[in-house]
Amino acid sequence: MPLVKNQMGGGTSAGQAQALNGSNINSAVTAAGTTQGTATAITADTNVVTTATSGQGVILYNGIITDSQDIFNNTAVSIYVYPPTGGKVNQVATNGGFVLPAYTYVLVKKLTATQWVANMSN
Repeated sequence: MPLVKNQMGGGTSAGQAQALNGSNINSAVTAAGTTQGTATAITADTNVVTTATSGQGVILYNGIITDSQDIFNNTAVSIYVYPPTGGKVNQVATNGGFVLPAYTYVLVKKLTATQWVANMSN
């Protein structure tokens, strides 16, 4: 996404530009549970997991096709990221979670009603 200042330079209002860039940030997510059904639901555009024990997780928001969510695991342990019920991320089994290592970022985008794609940092 372009910087907010560049969108505003093209005539977009500050509020619209921020909304287009995903300005909804939850900077203190606590992962929970060890299954898709017990993981912490995340609903912000950008989510920073700051509290977790190994094996806990988060579950993606079941928005509309083309929605995306950023997740940064800012903890010292790996967590799981689960799709909404009936979904799958990349080639992980339906309803299965993928591992997001400690201090790692991932962008997850909804491509179809049931398919998400994840692009993870190193």
